[in-house]
Amino acid sequence: MSAVCGPAAEAVTRDLGFDCHDVSPVISLRFPWQLANWTMPVLEVLIIGGAVFALLHAIRRYRAGDPVNLALWWTSLVYLFVTEPPLYFPEWFGLDKLYGFIFAHNQFTVQFMWDRLPLYIVAFYPVISQLAYELVRTLGIFRRGALVGAVAVAFACQVFYEVFDHIGPQLKWWAWNMDNYLVNHPALDSVPMNSMLLFASVSMGAMTYLVVRLARRGRSFVPRVLVAGVLTPPSMAIAGIPSSLFDGNITAQAWVLGVELALLWVGGAWIVWSQREPGEPLSAFVRFYPVIYLGVMAVFWISALPSYSSADHGSGPYALACFVGAGLLLYRMQLARRTAPAAV
Repeated sequence: MSAVCGPAAEAVTRDLGFDCHDVSPVISLRFPWQLANWTMPVLEVLIIGGAVFALLHAIRRYRAGDPVNLALWWTSLVYLFVTEPPLYFPEWFGLDKLYGFIFAHNQFTVQFMWDRLPLYIVAFYPVISQLAYELVRTLGIFRRGALVGAVAVAFACQVFYEVFDHIGPQLKWWAWNMDNYLVNHPALDSVPMNSMLLFASVSMGAMTYLVVRLARRGRSFVPRVLVAGVLTPPSMAIAGIPSSLFDGNITAQAWVLGVELALLWVGGAWIVWSQREPGEPLSAFVRFYPVIYLGVMAVFWISALPSYSSADHGSGPYALACFVGAGLLLYRMQLARRTAPAAV
């Protein structure tokens, strides 16, 4: 049996429709029409195109004297390569007894590392961080301090990330190993609550805080990006301490994580809604991409509704709440637009 395709991985990938023994260790290439369903190549275009759009925007801002966007774009990739390999291959890092097999991605057009890492996932990290940061920056919230801005970014990531996170398993973009009670429980329907809080919000908020504090200090761009990316994962461990105090009691952990998520919603929404200072000039990226992203996700959800009632994947009510939260951010952005001219 392959060292990267144990019994748990074999069962999960079989449910996704492929055999994890029959994969390339470096890179796999497929035609878009060979994928499991039509949403998958559309998702790749949305996310990979968004990452390129975000990079071009970040370069423009860097040339205009603001290094934060570009630093955040690259820090997201550092964070990705620090975090993802141990999740895909915990046995390589001596973490298999601590984590176990967590999840598997389906097969996409471009895939790396024994088909564990799709190219669109590489692109997703800078996309979601740039989307959230630009919305919050445009609202002028970072004038109230890096910490306040980082909390708002964590809230923005939660609402934009979770509309994606709760539809992915139903459309077979990936599958969680729900037999893994070490990491994947408690869960909101089939989406682990640890992932919802720590990956979707805490990590992005902490990473943004570190980048904002470090990027503008001196000219050592690359070392500061590396430091911010490497220091982001420990923030997730710190935020996970409250629920870890109740290891073995899934109900208690669910309550703790639920309270933390509720506090994030209340705090983030209050920061966004209470912002009254004039906004920053709107870039082309923030004017168009968040709306496009949310619109495409809405199409995915609508396409999945006919089979949603019989599916055991994701929480429709929570995703709907996230659509509302994302709408709040876009509405506030439009209000800010009245006090700030558009920028290229």
